[in-house]
Amino acid sequence: MHLSYPGRRRLHPALALLTATALAAGALTGCSSDDGPKDTVDAFLTGWRSGDLQKVGFVDPTGAKVPAADVAREIRELSGELATTPPALRRMGDPTVTKGTATATVAVEWTLPGDTRWAYERPVRLTRGRDDRWQVIWEPAVVQEQLTRGDRLGLRRDTGKRAAVLDAAGQPVVAPRPVVRVGVQPNEVTDVRRLSRQLDTAFRAIRPALVPAVDLSDLPKRVAEAEPGAFVEVVTLRRDAYLQIKPRIYDLAGTKFRDDTLDLAPTREFARAVLGSVDPAQADDLAKFPDRYVAGDLVGHGGLQGRHDERLRGVPGLTVIVQRPGEDGKLVPTGDEVFRREPQPGQPVKTTLDVAVQNAADTALRPEKRRSALVAVRVSDGAVLAAANGPGPAGENLAFTAQVPPGSTFKMVSALGLLDRGTVTPDAPVDCPKLFPVEGRSFKNSDDFALGRVPFRTDFAKSCNTAFAALAPQLGADGLAVTGRALGLEGQWDVGLDAFTGKVSANGGGTEQAAAAIGQGTTVVSPVAMAGATAAVARGRFVQPKLVLDPAPAKPAADGPELKAESVTALRAMMREVVTAGTATALADVPGDPVHGKTGTAEYDNNPKNTHAWFVGWQGDVAFAVFVEKGGASTDTAVPIVERFLRALPR
Repeated sequence: MHLSYPGRRRLHPALALLTATALAAGALTGCSSDDGPKDTVDAFLTGWRSGDLQKVGFVDPTGAKVPAADVAREIRELSGELATTPPALRRMGDPTVTKGTATATVAVEWTLPGDTRWAYERPVRLTRGRDDRWQVIWEPAVVQEQLTRGDRLGLRRDTGKRAAVLDAAGQPVVAPRPVVRVGVQPNEVTDVRRLSRQLDTAFRAIRPALVPAVDLSDLPKRVAEAEPGAFVEVVTLRRDAYLQIKPRIYDLAGTKFRDDTLDLAPTREFARAVLGSVDPAQADDLAKFPDRYVAGDLVGHGGLQGRHDERLRGVPGLTVIVQRPGEDGKLVPTGDEVFRREPQPGQPVKTTLDVAVQNAADTALRPEKRRSALVAVRVSDGAVLAAANGPGPAGENLAFTAQVPPGSTFKMVSALGLLDRGTVTPDAPVDCPKLFPVEGRSFKNSDDFALGRVPFRTDFAKSCNTAFAALAPQLGADGLAVTGRALGLEGQWDVGLDAFTGKVSANGGGTEQAAAAIGQGTTVVSPVAMAGATAAVARGRFVQPKLVLDPAPAKPAADGPELKAESVTALRAMMREVVTAGTATALADVPGDPVHGKTGTAEYDNNPKNTHAWFVGWQGDVAFAVFVEKGGASTDTAVPIVERFLRALPR
C-alpha cells in the first residue's frame, strides 16, 4: 500500500541515489575543506614526533595508498641515530593549493649532541583524494632532501685538537717525545715464562721506578693466542728509560722494538698530580656525561687536565651523514654529508710552573720511598714554580691537599706572633728545660735535650719545644690564629686547583695552646699553605700563591697586611741562624744566596716515635716547603731533600 501526499512529486530511484551521493560528498567536503589541507599537515607533524600517524592518509608519488604504520616505521628508520630525539616541527604559513594538490613548507629542527641545532625547511606535498580528504604524498625526501628508501641518518664526531697546559714560558708542558714500544713476536719466543721473568727483572731496574709496575702475568696467554708473526706489545717506555735496560732485553729471544712518539711531559714524574692525565674515556665518564663523551674520546682526569677538561678539549665537530646497509647488513656511509659543524680546538691553560724548578723538585724527591711533597713559590709574586709529589696513589696531590700537623715549622708563626706582641726579642733569655709541664701534660724536646737559659733566637734555631710551650700563654687564646691568617693560612684561595690553606688552633685550653705553639694540637696545614706563609715572611706580606694564570682565577685572595718590619726582620735573622748554627747546618754550604729555614718534626698519633718530617724556607726568590710522611727526624729526611732541591736549581 502506497501513501501519497498532494502537491509532492515522486523522484525516480536513480535520480534519488545521485542526489543522496552528492549530498554526502558535500557534507564530507564541508568538514575538510573549510581550512584547506593545513589540518592534515598539522596532524602529520604531530604524528611524526609521536610515532602515531593513524589520523593521516598517505599515498606514494604514483598515487598508491601507503599504510600510516609503514610511514611511521620508515620515518624511524630514516632518522637512524637521530630517532630517539625527533625534531621540532612547525608549519610555515598556510599551504599553497592548486586544484587538487597542495604544498606546505615545514621547518625541521633537530637537536644534536652538544646542544647543536640543525635546521632546514622541507616541502610537504598533498593531494585531494576521491573522498575529498587531503592525503600526504609520502617519500623519504620529506624527512631530508638527500634521503632515499633504505637510507639512514648517522652521526660522526670529529674531535678537535686538544690544547696544551703551558708552563710559565708559554711552552707546552706536554709535547711529542720519543718512546719505544717493547713487544714480543710469538714464533720467535723459545720459553715465554722465562722471557716474562727476564723482562720483569729488567723493568723493575728502571729508575725512577715504573708506577704502576708492568704486569706480565698474562703475557704467556697473549702470546699463545696471537698470530705467529704478530707484534704483542708489552709496554711503551720513554726512550731514556728504554736505554737504561736495552743491554738486558735487546737480545732476548722473541723481543721486538718499535720507535714512536707520544705526547708526554718532560719526565714521568713531572708535576704529575698537578697536571693530571689524559686517557681514553672510562665507563664512569660515559655514564656521568653521556652527551659529552663517547667511547674512544680522550678525557682529562685529575689535576689541571681534569679541572679544565672542557676548555682543553674544545668542542668536537659533528657531521650528519647518510648511511645505507651493506651486504652484511651493517651500515656503511654513502659519502653524503647533510650537515656539518666544524670542530673547535681547545684553549690552552697557562700555568706558573717553571720547568727547571719543577725538574729540581722531582729530582729531590726521586730517592724518597715515602709519601712526600715539595712546593716552591716565587717570593716576589707568589707564582707556584713547582709542585712535586713522591710515591703515592696516582693523582694524589699531597703538595696541595694534605691536612697534617706542621710540627716545629710552625714555630715560624709562633715566633712572629710573640715578636709582634713584644713578648720577647731575639736576644731575650728564655729557659729551655728538658721538660715543661702544662696542666698535667709534660712537654719535652727531641732526644730530651735541654739548653738552659739561652737567647730566644737560640731556642728557635735549636727548636726548643719547652721554651715555646712556656711562652704560649703570651699569645692569648687566638693570637696564633690571628698571626697565621696574616700569613695567609685559613684563607679562601683560588689557586687553580683545590688547595687546603690550613686550620690553626684557637681558643683552646692551656695544653692545647702549648701544643699549638709547636705545631701540634689541632693545627693542620698543607705544603702549599706553608710555602705561602714562608714566602710571606720572606716578602714582608702575604700574596696568595697562584698556579693558573689563564684562565685567570675568579676569586683570588686579597693581599695580606704589611707585616711589622721590626718583627719580620728579626724572624728572618732567626731563620738564617737555623741554617748557620741550628738544626739545618747541612744547608750552610749550598751554593747561591743565603738559605733561611725552619725544621719540623710533627707527631701524628699518640706515639712520640711516629713523626712526619718538615722543612720550610727560602733562598733568594724561591720559597719552599718539604713534607715527608712518617719521615722521622727532619734532619734525616726533609733537610737532605731540600739540599738536593737547592743544588739542582739553575744558577
